[in-house]
Formats: sequence, C-alpha cells, structure tokens
Amino acid sequence: MEARVARISIAPVKSLGLLHPDEVLLEQGGVRGNRRFWLVDADGRLYNNKRNGPMVRIAPQWDEDTRELTLTFPDGSTVGGVVELGEDIAAVMYKHPHPSRRVLGPWEAAISDYVGAPLTLLHANEHAVDRGYRGGTVSLISRASLEKLREEAGAGAQVDGRRFRMLFEIDGVDPHEEDEWLGTQVRVGDATIVLNGDVGRCLVTSHDPDTGVTDLDTLGTLAGYRREGRNEPLPFGVYGAVAVPGRVRVGDAVQPLQDRLLAAT
Repeated sequence: MEARVARISIAPVKSLGLLHPDEVLLEQGGVRGNRRFWLVDADGRLYNNKRNGPMVRIAPQWDEDTRELTLTFPDGSTVGGVVELGEDIAAVMYKHPHPSRRVLGPWEAAISDYVGAPLTLLHANEHAVDRGYRGGTVSLISRASLEKLREEAGAGAQVDGRRFRMLFEIDGVDPHEEDEWLGTQVRVGDATIVLNGDVGRCLVTSHDPDTGVTDLDTLGTLAGYRREGRNEPLPFGVYGAVAVPGRVRVGDAVQPLQDRLLAAT
C-alpha cells in the first residue's frame, strides 16, 4: 500500500481550533498563515492548551491575503474584521526570541473573556510553531502509529490524530515507520521535506480534540512503550523543514527518498 496524505491540519491561532483544508502550499517557512497568531498572559508567558484545554473550542478563520480574522465561539457568537497591528513585542516562546506585534481590535478581549484571564493576542513575524528555531515548520504522524497507541492504551475507540495537532496525517505505512525517515528527505505531494527530529509529547495530547477535556492517558501510555526518543522523551510523530516548496493535497503520495540520499553520499 502506497503512503498517502490522509488529513491536513493547520491552526491560524496557536492553541485554538484546527482547520482541515484539502490542500496547502508548503513554502520555505511552512504553510503560509499556519500558527500566525499566538497568545501570552499578563506576564508575557505563552498561554496555550496546557493551561486552558477548552480554548480549542474557539474556531478561527484567517485569510493571509485579505487579513481577515474571524473567531467563532462555542455559543455561536463571532468576532471578526480586518487585522491591524500595534507595537512590536519582544516576545519569547520556550526561551527563544519570537518577534511579534500586538493585534489591535476585538479578538483579544473576546478570547480573554472566554478563558477568564487577561491575554494579549500576538501576530508572529514568523510562524509561531514550537520547533521553528530547530527546523520544525512541518510535522507528520502516521495513522498506523495512532492505532498502535490505541492498542497500547487499551482504548476501545480510535485515537483521533487531531489531539496531536500535526500538519500531515499519513496512511499506508507501518506503526512508527516515520521514525525511520529521520535525517532524510521525504517527498509529500509536489513538495519535499527534510525530517529533523521526533516530537516529544506534552499534556495537551491527553485532551479530547473537540472539548479540550482530558480523556486519554497518552503520556502514561507513551512512557510504557516509547519513553526515550532520538531528540525528545515520549516521542510520537516527527518534525522537519521544507527543502523544496510545493503544493500538498489530501490523497497525495508520500515517498521517502532515503535510498537516493544514501546513493548520493
């Protein structure tokens, strides 16, 4: 069975709801507009799903060309408009500089009211991805790995890949076969990515992707059979960077180019 892209997931606002486009254009810095916005608290610290799981119930829509941002809240209310930017913010994410600008308009107050804490909405100059500084603008997980996790956890229902918030879910490979591609290039649709490391997991993955409420002990399960990774503990999925830009569609082939790289060396 040939490996294929089964689902694409992006998040215009980091930690809010995911979108699932049928296709994306992978540029040098990743998907344009993905993780464009992020939130910090009154102390300037990243505010994410680890601190408020139900944030994921806020559904964003963002257009990089028109600069229109719309947030739809669980009660059906919406806040939208054209984004205007304020002052530069010397923001830091995971101890690394992440230059951003404050977003002017109604979104910040609406999110703050929903989570019950004063937050600042930021527009990242670059994408607000966790591992961007390490060449991690793209991420990938296989559905066979998700099924392996279900088996190890003894769960009855399938493990929904959305809880891991990866850019690409793929079908047609063995469990954790994607780990074997680390350090190599992989053609995905019309693009080529280079895989740089494995993704160590955090508490967010234990949350139901629709409600943000804890419903599966993902960390305990990973500790039982995948405690140590090549880069990070509790690895599940891999990250990388764009080597050759191109369009990627649901259903596109996924082809590791390891043999070609070995032959070249």
